[in-house]
Amino acid sequence: MRNYCIRAAGPDDLDGARAVMLDTVYRDFGTGYVPRWHRDIIDPAAAYLAPARHTLLVALDPDEHTVVATAALDSRGPVHPPNPRHIAERYPSGATAQLRRVYVRPEHRRRGLARRLVDELLVFAAADGDYRAVYLHTDPAVPGAEPFWRSLGKAVHDERDDPRGSGVLHFEIPIGR
Repeated sequence: MRNYCIRAAGPDDLDGARAVMLDTVYRDFGTGYVPRWHRDIIDPAAAYLAPARHTLLVALDPDEHTVVATAALDSRGPVHPPNPRHIAERYPSGATAQLRRVYVRPEHRRRGLARRLVDELLVFAAADGDYRAVYLHTDPAVPGAEPFWRSLGKAVHDERDDPRGSGVLHFEIPIGR
C-alpha cells in the first residue's frame, strides 16, 4: 500500500484538485463541465477553502507529489429542483454536511483512498457540532460508486425508480461512523 498524504487543500493544491475533478466529470460522468452543477470545480477556493464549515481534502501521490484524489464537504444541502422536494426538506442547508467531489484518478483506485478521505470528512463534520446529517448523491452508473456508498451509509432515495428523476442515488452517512 502506497503511503498517500491526505491533507486539507491549500492554494498550491487547487490546480491539481481542479484537474482531478474536471477529468472525472468528462471521463466518468460523460457530462463535461456543466456550470449549474460544477461551479465549485472552477473556483474551489471560494467553495471550500474560504467558508469555515467547508473543506476540500486532497490525496497526494507519494512519489510524484501530485493530487490524485479529492473529497469535499460543504454546508449547502441538496436543493429542489433538481433534487426531489422531500430530499431537500430532509437535508436542509446549514444543518447538513454534504459530501462532494469524492474522486480518485483511475490508476489510484482500489487502494482505500476514497474511504480514507470520507473518514476524514466525517471527522470534520462531527467536530463542527452543528451538522445533524451527512448527505450525498451519486451516479450509480459510475463503476463501483453504488456499492462503495452502500458500504458507508444507507440509500434514502433511488431516482432510477422515478421517471421524472435524474437517475441518481441519494445517501445518508452516519456522522459518527
